[in-house]
Amino acid sequence: MTDTVPSALLVIDLQKGVLPGCFDADGVLSRVRQLVDRARAAATPVVWVQHEADGMEEGSEPWQLADGLVPVDGEPRILKHYRDSFADTDLDEVLERLDVGRLVVTGAQSDYCVRTTAQSAAVRGYDVVLVSDAHTTTDSEWGGVELTGEQIVAHANRYFDGLRYPGQLFGVAEAASVPL
Repeated sequence: MTDTVPSALLVIDLQKGVLPGCFDADGVLSRVRQLVDRARAAATPVVWVQHEADGMEEGSEPWQLADGLVPVDGEPRILKHYRDSFADTDLDEVLERLDVGRLVVTGAQSDYCVRTTAQSAAVRGYDVVLVSDAHTTTDSEWGGVELTGEQIVAHANRYFDGLRYPGQLFGVAEAASVPL
């Protein structure tokens, strides 16, 4: 991945009502807190995304960001209602204003809002780095097939590690080594 494209750290749905039951949630939160500190020190914008739905109404306890995740004045906050953080929000406009061309993606849930947002960013022309150890999800079952949260995280990492679009860069990096 190149350091020449202006980046933003995207923190998706790390909310009190989302994290219970998620794989390695405490480890993910610790690494995201470190990434936020590194981003701020490097003057890399941090963009916060929060999901609102039944049971997670704006301002409610489940809607709140996890402990230790505190936006500072001037950091954009995006309220969303769909898995895609770009859908019916001003995220694209916020990133344009910040002159961002690359997103460093963290958050929850790997198989829903993280993957959908990262893919949507790719379609919109952004370079995308998925932070392999800074996103999480719960176990899941569909059609009689059970997957652990750990397996889902690994699959999302594998998917983005192999993603290719013309003229764009994609990748996966650990929190300790991702360029900000």
